[in-house]
Amino acid sequence: MAGSELAGEIAPRDSRIPEEAAQAGRCGPFGVYVHVPFCRVRCGYCDFTTYAPGDLTGYGDDLAAYPSLAAAELDLAVGVLQGSLRPADTVFFGGGTPTLLPSAQLRGLLEGIRERFGLVEGAEITVEANPDTVTGELADQLAEAGVTRVSLGVQSVVPTVLSVLERTHDPAQVPATVQAVRSAGLEVSVDLIYGTPGESHQDWAATLDAALALEPDHVSAYALVIEEGTSMARRVRRGELPGTDEDTQARRYEMADEALAAAGYAWYELSNWARPTARASLATCRHNLGYWGGGQWWGVGPGAHSHVGGLRWWNVRHPRAYAERLRAGESPAQARERLTPEQQYDEWVLLGIRLADGLPLAGVHEAGLAAVPSLCADGLVQRVGDPDRVILTRQGRLLADLVTRRLLGW
Repeated sequence: MAGSELAGEIAPRDSRIPEEAAQAGRCGPFGVYVHVPFCRVRCGYCDFTTYAPGDLTGYGDDLAAYPSLAAAELDLAVGVLQGSLRPADTVFFGGGTPTLLPSAQLRGLLEGIRERFGLVEGAEITVEANPDTVTGELADQLAEAGVTRVSLGVQSVVPTVLSVLERTHDPAQVPATVQAVRSAGLEVSVDLIYGTPGESHQDWAATLDAALALEPDHVSAYALVIEEGTSMARRVRRGELPGTDEDTQARRYEMADEALAAAGYAWYELSNWARPTARASLATCRHNLGYWGGGQWWGVGPGAHSHVGGLRWWNVRHPRAYAERLRAGESPAQARERLTPEQQYDEWVLLGIRLADGLPLAGVHEAGLAAVPSLCADGLVQRVGDPDRVILTRQGRLLADLVTRRLLGW
């Protein structure tokens, strides 16, 4: 997982972690996230740690140098996690655009993870991709390397919407891309964005129809957030684009949930839907479930976040600083924080209530339990038994932040 820099204590240059964190890190699923921080073009709404390769060429921190640097961080991880080292349940190549790396380099990184950590039988291996970077040949190569699913950043099928988002792919080519991925024997996930400035309900309906026609195994649909510091935020501030509207985005979410449910997809997290597989289980993103369920993971790459045993840390964001640290034999971690029991409880409520399985009431504090009757009366949650827990209604999903605050007694 990659994100913005946060305040925290300075991370040690050898990246050592306390013994109690290493021991606690043996519990729960373990994932490896590999952040590939390069895109052909940086989208106007994106605030992730991403760079165009040409911006860095000549400093030894560009796309060509990245695989060896990521391998060096994997070596560091093995040394740090000696007390809790175990096979990975999931691996996720995110970005950025991981498929800008040659397939041989992606394969080499995956083999490096297998050699250093091991992979459990049936491990989920995901690669994110822009639709215009995937060919039938690449899909076959990813499958041969051990990848199990590809997550395609479709976002919209309406050219004017894609133009506002500054996406570069041709939506007419997406069906062929999906077919190539499926022909290689890989699961297909499709990412969508709703609420783009200028997008109409008809535009969003067309995107949903087109996405369902692809028959993907998994769909993610996210409300656009216009982050400060992005070029889109500057355009909104100058009046070139309208801002987002909460009521409009709520209606778009309802449209997505209605369409996906009618097509046989079940929501399992606020922004994620999946359909049953041949195994009679949902084709969920198991890697992300590890995040939401409080699992352990090591994040490789500039800006990547890690979590082991209640200790969370994040790497320096710029590829140059990342390269300099690793070439000096030092950790790329910038800072870290130790989660207090109170923080861990807050996150357990915050993340747990987002899931379709709901929040077990056995672990909820008194103030949260006192809020449950009124939340039920307001139609925001349902209380179900065996074990006794609360799950969000559709209306509750639209007001998940409010539900969380009331369950926390805020």
